[in-house]
Amino acid sequence: MDLEKQPQQPARPSAPPAQVSPAEAVPGDSIRASDADRDRIADILREAMAEGRLTADEHAERVDLVYRAKTVGELQPLVRDLPAASAGAASGPGAQPYAYGPEPQDGPTDNLVAIFSGATRKGRWRVGPRTNAFALFGGVEIDLTEALFSQRLTVINATAIFGSVEIRVPENVTLRGSGTGVLGDFDVRTLESMDPEAPVVVVNGYAVLGSVEAKPKKGKFVADLQRRLRKHLGH
Repeated sequence: MDLEKQPQQPARPSAPPAQVSPAEAVPGDSIRASDADRDRIADILREAMAEGRLTADEHAERVDLVYRAKTVGELQPLVRDLPAASAGAASGPGAQPYAYGPEPQDGPTDNLVAIFSGATRKGRWRVGPRTNAFALFGGVEIDLTEALFSQRLTVINATAIFGSVEIRVPENVTLRGSGTGVLGDFDVRTLESMDPEAPVVVVNGYAVLGSVEAKPKKGKFVADLQRRLRKHLGH
């Protein structure tokens, strides 16, 4: 008995892949850099200097760019001319960033104001992410040599008008600054720590007929930051 032939159904074309609009496609180089990304790049640069691949000046210049970078794409060129194995470590999983403390990066701002007077912050205290220091016919003293750093980056905005702002840091932190002296003196003694996990203190501002000075204090070092912070918090 003959079987009735069934007409073959034409094969349906496969659905085209979903299109992604240019606005939705985010290139990897445009991703915002994290603290862990910056720390890994800084570690690569430190090793390169130890191996003689970078001079001290080149290392300082690149590390400065590392902590100014906002995207992953800005970090990659800083290690592009270094060994491929080391550069590959920048995008892969690496060491966890140093645990400074529970406070977020956008914590409260400390304000030190001296108008025809003086203001001092020193001893054992926990440094916030930002400090504003203002001296008008007065003096502000900020001593970080025994302080506990709750975060990696600390920014001090210093303004001295017919006054002075003095900042002292431990010898083994990174100290940078950017400011202007108008008939005054703005002096930040740039310091680059060999430890990529050391705190970074940035001093910005200006001095008008006054002075802003930031420099390391000899004989003072930050040692075992995590242990000291946990002890301070009672953990």
